[in-house]
Amino acid sequence: MLLNFEQLKLKHNMTIKGVIHIGAHIGQEYKTYEKHNIKNLMFFEPVPVTFKKLHENLSGKAILVNKALGNNNSKIKMNIETANEGQSSSILKPNLHLKQYPHIQFNETVEVDMVRLDDYFMNENINPEDYNMINIDVQGYELEVFKGSQNILNNISYIISEVNRDEVYENCAKVQDLDVFLKKYGFDRVETTWDGLTWGDALYVKG
Repeated sequence: MLLNFEQLKLKHNMTIKGVIHIGAHIGQEYKTYEKHNIKNLMFFEPVPVTFKKLHENLSGKAILVNKALGNNNSKIKMNIETANEGQSSSILKPNLHLKQYPHIQFNETVEVDMVRLDDYFMNENINPEDYNMINIDVQGYELEVFKGSQNILNNISYIISEVNRDEVYENCAKVQDLDVFLKKYGFDRVETTWDGLTWGDALYVKG
């Protein structure tokens, strides 16, 4: 997360009752959520070896889900790298990423389960009103995740999302695509940082 969570929370008067963290890796943000007394936490991490570490770190502290999110319920292959501890792994194939970070090579694939967030909440009988923030970092696949989360988005007030302004991954959604889609649900992009030049983080707030 490139944006400063504490500064955002103060600046935009964010009242957060629960966070759905998509692309959790090993749960680095948990301590930040704990510090702000956010009780309802759900972490999605699809890569089995990474999820094992996430489970070791946060078992009993949050809902942990070993699945990818998208706009259908299926098996899907992920492109895996290890040089960046798996943080650059993606459902999409790398494009500009290979030129920007030549030391990060995607040398294997792994098949994972993918679900729609709307379906997961319904099937698990989870109350969507317990969560009003999404933090998402899925390496260019954000729009597909949002397409599968349209019911959940009605209960969300804040979204922190990785954004791209170039094709870092093949056919990845650009920031303007997210802007248009999320606008349908009342969200405006109020903060953006381009620390990665072609990629960065953005905060969307529902008006």
